[in-house]
Amino acid sequence: MIFNRILKKSLRGLALSLGLFTLVGTMPVYATEIEDRILVNQSMPVDSNQWQNWPDGPIVSAESAILMDADTGVILYSKNIHTKHYPASTTKILTTLIAAERCSMDEMVTFSYKATHDIDPGSNHIGLDAGQQLPMEDCLNAILIRSANEVSFGVAEHIAGDSWEAFAPIMNERAKELGCLNSNFVNPNGLPNEEHVTTVYDMAMIGRAFFANDLLCKMTLTKQLHLYPSANQPDEIWENNQMALIPGKEYAYDYLVGCKTGYTNAARSCLVSCAQKNGMKLICVVFKDEAPHQYEDTIALFEYGFNNFEKRNIADNETKYNINSNDSFSSGTDIFGSSEALLLLNQDDYIILPKNAVFSQATPSISYDNLTGKEAARLTYHYYDAFVGQASVDINTNHPDYTFESADSAEFNTPSDKQADHVSKEKNDQEKEPSFFFINLKKVFIFLGIIVGCLAVLALVLLFLRNYQINPTRGSRNMWRSTRRGRNGRYRRQNISTDLQQKRRRQIAEAKRRQRRTRRR
Repeated sequence: MIFNRILKKSLRGLALSLGLFTLVGTMPVYATEIEDRILVNQSMPVDSNQWQNWPDGPIVSAESAILMDADTGVILYSKNIHTKHYPASTTKILTTLIAAERCSMDEMVTFSYKATHDIDPGSNHIGLDAGQQLPMEDCLNAILIRSANEVSFGVAEHIAGDSWEAFAPIMNERAKELGCLNSNFVNPNGLPNEEHVTTVYDMAMIGRAFFANDLLCKMTLTKQLHLYPSANQPDEIWENNQMALIPGKEYAYDYLVGCKTGYTNAARSCLVSCAQKNGMKLICVVFKDEAPHQYEDTIALFEYGFNNFEKRNIADNETKYNINSNDSFSSGTDIFGSSEALLLLNQDDYIILPKNAVFSQATPSISYDNLTGKEAARLTYHYYDAFVGQASVDINTNHPDYTFESADSAEFNTPSDKQADHVSKEKNDQEKEPSFFFINLKKVFIFLGIIVGCLAVLALVLLFLRNYQINPTRGSRNMWRSTRRGRNGRYRRQNISTDLQQKRRRQIAEAKRRQRRTRRR
C-alpha cells in the first residue's frame, strides 16, 4: 500500500513536471493569450454600475462576478451574473453541502474501483485505492482542503446508493431548492464536461447555504489535511491547502469566513468565498478569471461592499407600515385588556443601502404570496430599481388567545373531549394555514360613515318626492279635486242636518194639531 502511494505521488509529480516544461516552452504565447483575455474581461460593462444612485464597483478581470449579501440575497455587485460557465472544483461546495445535510460525520464511506479510477491522472486526489474506507468527516476535509476528486466520487456513490452518476439528479434538485436558475450538474467534482454548467448567481445562492454551515467553513480554512492510518485506510496522508485567501497565505483576508477554488483549462480560475465585517456577511463569486487575479478581484469586491454599504433595521426605521401606529390592526385595551399589536414587523429583518442613502428612499411594496410560518404579509424594498431587502409582518404569538363557549358546552365537555378538540384544532391549523390581510380601522369607519350619510340623503329625497309634487299643473288639479271633495262633503252634511230639523218640526206641529183636536171633542 505504501509503495502504491509513493508510486502515485511520483507519477503525479512527473505529470506536473511535464506540464511545467510544456508551459515554459510556450510561455510567451500563453502569457499573451492571458493578457488578452484579461483586457477583454476588464472591458466588459459592470451591470450594477448602471444602477441609479448605486456606488460604482471595481473593474475586475473575471468574465463574471457577483457580490451578494448572504442573509438577504441582495446583490451589491453584478457583472454577467447569469452567464453560464464551467464551475470546475467550486462544484464541490454543493457536493459537501448535500453530504453534510444527509449524513452523519461518523458514517463510513467505502471507495469503489470506479470512484478511484474515473479521475484524470493529473487531477487532484489523495491516492485512495478501491475497497478503502474513510469516515464522512475525513471525506469532507479531503474534498474541501485538497479538492480530492476520487473522494467526491466516493461520497456521491455513498449518498446515491449506486454509481456516482446517480448523484447528479440529487445535486440539481437541491440546487433548484436553493434558488438556482441556470445550472446543470452532471458530476460531483466539476471535472470537465460540456453539460456541467452554472452561473455566479447560482453559485452565490448555493454559497448562502454552504457558508451558513460552520463545520464546512472551518474545513475550508484549515491549512493542512492530515489523515491517520487505520484498519480501513493504511496510509498517513498529509496534504496542504492551496487556497491563497486563508490565514497565513499570500492573499490572506482577515474577514474571511470560508472559500473554495476551482480551475480547469476551460473554466480558468474560479473562486467562491465569504467574508464578514461590521455585521455584514457577503458572498463573492468570480468565474473565468486568471491567476492570481481571482484573489485580487475577490478582495477588491469585499472591500467595495464593506466600504460602501450598510445594514438598516426595518422595524426601527419604517413609518409607512408602522404596526404600532393608530392605523394598525391591534387588539386595544377596552376588549382584551392589552395594547399589544396583533401583527408585528420582524425585529431582525433589514435592508442593505448605500451609506449615503436615507431609509425613506427605499420604497416598500406589500405582498401576501408565498408566506411561511407565522407570516401574515411581506414587505419588499427597492432602492430606485435595485432590490435591497425584505421584512416579514408576523402574527404576534405572544398575544393571548380567547375562547368563547356557553356554560352548557363547558359543563358537558369532559377533559378528554377538550383535549381531543384541542388536538383536532391544531391539526386543522397545520393542514390549512389561514390567509391574513390588513384592516385600517380609521379608513373603514370613514368609508362606512360616507355610505350611511349617502343613504340618509337618499331617504330624505325620496320622502320629499313622495309628499310634494314638483309639476305645478298636476299639483293644482290635485288641490282642486281635494277642495271639491271637501266642499261637497260639507254641503252634503249640511243638507242632511236641515232635512232632519224640518222633519222634526213637522212632526212636532202635527202632534200639536192632534192635541188641539182632542181637546175640542
